[in-house]
Amino acid sequence: MNDSAGSGDHASVRRRLEAERLDTDARISALHRDFDAIVEANTLVAVDDEHDPEGSSTAFERAHVASLLARARDHLDEVDRALERLEQGEYGRCERCGEPIPPDRLEVRPAATTCVRCAARAPR
Repeated sequence: MNDSAGSGDHASVRRRLEAERLDTDARISALHRDFDAIVEANTLVAVDDEHDPEGSSTAFERAHVASLLARARDHLDEVDRALERLEQGEYGRCERCGEPIPPDRLEVRPAATTCVRCAARAPR
């Protein structure tokens, strides 16, 4: 791990990443329950999304939860990669330029892979 990145000692960074992983895993579970509840509620009534005034909002709600679920899964993957970088001694270094990632950035985004400068240059 790069101490000059100011990311703290190995054990405290690991604890923070593991806590982030647990929180994300809990969010995924909650979103799964929400999605399943939406689907189940729709099976209880004969919903014709095209003609039912509530159908479009149900479809939107289902799509919204599915999108949140996909983002949470992506974040879980990012956290897992951060844990791997920590074990390999690469945590806290920008994957693009190799410079240290500022401690403030790692505090806000513990799974960050780029410094602020490189992140600002990346296409969105």
